[in-house]
Amino acid sequence: MADETITDTANAVELATELTIAWLGNPNTRIDAEQVPAFLSSMHSAILNLAGGGETAAADAVDTTEYMPAVSVRKSLASKDHILSMIDGKPYKTLRRHLATNGLTPGEYRERYNLKADYPMVSETYSESRPAMAKKIGLGRKPGTKVASAAKPKGVKAAKSAAATHLSGE
Repeated sequence: MADETITDTANAVELATELTIAWLGNPNTRIDAEQVPAFLSSMHSAILNLAGGGETAAADAVDTTEYMPAVSVRKSLASKDHILSMIDGKPYKTLRRHLATNGLTPGEYRERYNLKADYPMVSETYSESRPAMAKKIGLGRKPGTKVASAAKPKGVKAAKSAAATHLSGE
């Protein structure tokens, strides 16, 4: 019976290793080298649970991974033009897509790095420019009204025709 458990464990380790290698071989997977052992152990415990031999190990294994932010909270919000990600320290105008590629929601991101509930997900400059972009494309107007087009200043047509006449040699 003990030999059977040892071989089952060895098979589970081999299978977990193969699955981890395959997962890391995917070019869309982004993970730091420090996170690989934690992923491997979680994969191993999942395989043991599926095999039926790891119920107690899964109950004891709680996600105690401590995430170290790449930058401080103060530094992440230092610029009005971008927000630095706590995951990789890179600047982003909006964090939502970046978080989605890392498998996080804004709530999970805030919880992971102990951020306040009002921590912004969009840079201040981008947030201020969004209403102007919406008005420019016509959002928020009443039905039946037309989008105001930018009127050309007077004299533009005359200047263009004069330049065309000059170029043609007349």
